Amino acid sequence: MDFGQLLDTTVSGLGYELVAWERSGKGSMLRVFVDKPGGVEIDDCALVSQHLSRVFEVEGVAYDRLEVSSPGLDRVLRKDADYVRFAGEKARLKLRLALNGQRNFVGTLRAVSDGKLELEVDGKLLALELSNIEKARLVPNI
Repeated sequence: MDFGQLLDTTVSGLGYELVAWERSGKGSMLRVFVDKPGGVEIDDCALVSQHLSRVFEVEGVAYDRLEVSSPGLDRVLRKDADYVRFAGEKARLKLRLALNGQRNFVGTLRAVSDGKLELEVDGKLLALELSNIEKARLVPNI
């Protein structure tokens, strides 16, 4: 089982969604972002952290520091289900390949179907290939 699968299986087994994870500092620092309906609190992060620490010990995963947190207000969007879940919300997207000479867009997520995202930008609907989205994050509504 690869590391991503190990994380996903462990976190989902605890009743949380694995939003994202990253390694930095030559793999010694692990950051894990989790979510659940209603949001994540500090006790949730502590629970996931303690459980992951035990799993990593058993699985022989080397790391020096583990951080578990919520995805934040500017949550990253990665899965098709993320775009569906946050339909109606504003997002900032960066495309791999430009569309009409533009790679960066800010607009409202509308619908997802057949591998395409409908993004409303300035009152116009754009159809963006999900496979062409390099980065996507929610824009906090403050």
